[in-house]
Amino acid sequence: MRDPRLQKLAEVLIDHSCHLERGERVLIEAFDLPDSQLVCRLVELARERGAEPFVTWKNNSVLRAMYRTASEDQMRQIGEWERARMEAVQAYIGIRGAANSSQFVDVPAEQMDLYQRWWWHPVHSETRVPKTKWVVLRYPTDAMAQAADMSSEAFEDFYFDVCTADYARMAEAQTPLVARMERADKVRIAGPGTDLEFSIQGLPVRPCFGQRNIPDGEVFTAPVRDSVNGTIRFNTPSRYQGAIFNAIEFEFQQGKIVRATCQGSHARLNQILDADEGARYTGEWSLGCNNRILRPMLDTLFDEKIGGSFHLTPGNAYEECDNGNRSQIHWDLVLIQIPEYGGGGIWFDDELIREDGKFVPEDLHGLNEGLA
Repeated sequence: MRDPRLQKLAEVLIDHSCHLERGERVLIEAFDLPDSQLVCRLVELARERGAEPFVTWKNNSVLRAMYRTASEDQMRQIGEWERARMEAVQAYIGIRGAANSSQFVDVPAEQMDLYQRWWWHPVHSETRVPKTKWVVLRYPTDAMAQAADMSSEAFEDFYFDVCTADYARMAEAQTPLVARMERADKVRIAGPGTDLEFSIQGLPVRPCFGQRNIPDGEVFTAPVRDSVNGTIRFNTPSRYQGAIFNAIEFEFQQGKIVRATCQGSHARLNQILDADEGARYTGEWSLGCNNRILRPMLDTLFDEKIGGSFHLTPGNAYEECDNGNRSQIHWDLVLIQIPEYGGGGIWFDDELIREDGKFVPEDLHGLNEGLA
């Protein structure tokens, strides 16, 4: 039996996210999906639109073996092959499931660095993101439900509700925030363990309403590269390169992370930040405003959209909001500012914009819908 929710999700991906047109080629890349239903719907819909779908089905256990054993030359060659394939398509849909969310945790750090440098960065940062119409999403699995502390059935209902949101309405609510960010110069953020300042003057602002990530709900820009000063303490766990990092704290001086600590993997945290010069500078700052997501679940695509949150990103800047920072790293780290997580405030040029997760100016009250 076909699940009508999968059909609706497929339509969002093909028609809203990718705006797939006749004659275009779309690469559908699936990782560890428990079944093929969504991929089949995507193939069928793409053909109905007159497009040409191409499918790759990948397995995380096989990828783990590759990541652990590949030589540098092998990683480089795989990256070249995958990059050539990405350059041949006009659209990309990436769907990730996970029977085990910690599958890559025991891949040696130096091997993950090779993967980032020669495979992920050239294929995704340099090709997919700037040159295709792309969207990435997760697929509901028992592992994701467990990470969210929900039953599988309840998580599945939550997943489809969040992922098939009214993205047109979301776009309308984000419009006044975009205008305010475009006018702003100085940003100040304060909260427990956090007192941070930077400039966003002159940098583009990008509203996100289902065109690149599913689920969606954020408005992002980038700090002026050398303008970040102060301290920040993130209160949301982050899974990156297979490892979980808790209570990350940074101290910035003139844009650079000069001190980085966390609970647990302190050495690995600094190893990631030493991957290249740009890894200790920021490439993105974004306000989360999807109020259907209110607590973290160790999945960045969901956690970075949490209503009342923001994320700050060590590493590579997107070309559409480019502050000039370049890195093989792009790591979205989330700080939630609703009262249950300690609260906090955000100011644009000394005007209080958001307090304890809620937007203060009247023209932004539409973004508070759904928050307690």
